[in-house]
Amino acid sequence: MKSKLVFKNAGYFLEYVALIISVIVVWIIMGNEGKLNPVVMPTLQKIGKTFKTLFLKGTLIKHCGISIGRVLKGYGISVALGVTLGILIGLSHHLERITQLLVQIIKPIPPIAWIPLVILWFGIGESGKVFLIFLGGFFTILVNVIDGIKQTDERLVEVSKVMEIPLWKHIFKLVLPGALPNIFTGLRVGLTSCWMCVVAAELVSSTTGLGYMIMDARQYGQTDVVITGMITIGLIGKIMDSLLHLIESKIVVWN
Repeated sequence: MKSKLVFKNAGYFLEYVALIISVIVVWIIMGNEGKLNPVVMPTLQKIGKTFKTLFLKGTLIKHCGISIGRVLKGYGISVALGVTLGILIGLSHHLERITQLLVQIIKPIPPIAWIPLVILWFGIGESGKVFLIFLGGFFTILVNVIDGIKQTDERLVEVSKVMEIPLWKHIFKLVLPGALPNIFTGLRVGLTSCWMCVVAAELVSSTTGLGYMIMDARQYGQTDVVITGMITIGLIGKIMDSLLHLIESKIVVWN
């Protein structure tokens, strides 16, 4: 029985990594056979050397730290406002009707379209970058929290009203536990969106961060540095999402 479980888990893991391993193998083979244009797509070995060089020089670590700091600031604000407003709007039909049209109009605007206004409002400092990252996650979190609140079982709500349960207890004991799966979905997607927006945010006259590193390398035709930055962004994004998923699995144990 134990051996079957091991083989089953091994099978799941192989399925999980099969595609990316296939891509790596094809990339290595094409590089070894000289079928890759180094200007357009460097070999994997070249990417590995570039990653090692940037890491040992401290350049990659510095840019990663700055980008992560910016994302955490913007994401933290988007979580605080998104969850709070989402709960209030989800509990109030009047507030939902008041805010619905504005949210539906602003939500589809991509963060990159805000860059000219951000420069006018905040200048070229850190505040503008954090604001763009905040925009990347706020509406995703807000909408998922509202949807989670609105999916609360009406029968339980009626029972709560009949029993005259205090409002704070109604929210924290009934509404929020039922909405937690949706809320965590919003938090995870919102985090991914914020991390994606770091590149757009660092277009605003930045001299640091992974987005800046990528754009600076593009200007000098350093494709290996561009791809190294992209892979780093993807890996950090995956780690962040996995950590949040782990937290969710510890809290939402009934899902």
